[in-house]
Amino acid sequence: MTQTGDDQTQRDLHPWVAQTYEGLADLLADGPAGTWDAATLCEAWLVRHVVAHVTMPVRLTPESFGAEMAAAGGDFGRLSDTVAERDGALPADDLLADLRSPALHQWEPPGGGAAGALSHAVIHSLDVTVALDRPAVAPGGAVVAVLDQLTAAEGAYFGLDLTGVRLEADDADWTWGEGGVVRAGAGELVALLGGRTLPDGGTLRRP
Repeated sequence: MTQTGDDQTQRDLHPWVAQTYEGLADLLADGPAGTWDAATLCEAWLVRHVVAHVTMPVRLTPESFGAEMAAAGGDFGRLSDTVAERDGALPADDLLADLRSPALHQWEPPGGGAAGALSHAVIHSLDVTVALDRPAVAPGGAVVAVLDQLTAAEGAYFGLDLTGVRLEADDADWTWGEGGVVRAGAGELVALLGGRTLPDGGTLRRP
């Protein structure tokens, strides 16, 4: 297994965050008509909704975020759906500019640090690229780093039971666990560990 956790505490992860968002912007800018309205791995969210969600920090100040949370009754999931639906209707050029914003590239989730920013960028970019059957826009090292983050928590972040599961990436030197083998691309494994259902119906079990 490739071990990166200790190394990542000594490394600035924001360049990977920036590359991921820039890559997603390039993919969407060059994509065919209809890409923005294609389904993603996020249930009920189209591509435009995922982009509106990840770029939320560009548009919401701490004060406006607090107001949105209050309006949502303190429910972040409800807030996310509201903002995704509303801001997903913004012009594509505005959303692309937000993806390329230095403010987004340096943003860190409260309490999550740079590692949290990286996992957020990588997981949501894969929500788009896996669903569209396109190569990952996140750097390979970033995808593996997020695999290490998610497996270090043994599935707890997304309520998964990884007991008796061995994960093997078929496109990277990475494995984890012991038991029944789940073999897929590193990006697909991140999506599975994020609680997503792959386009072919593949999932990881919940307890």
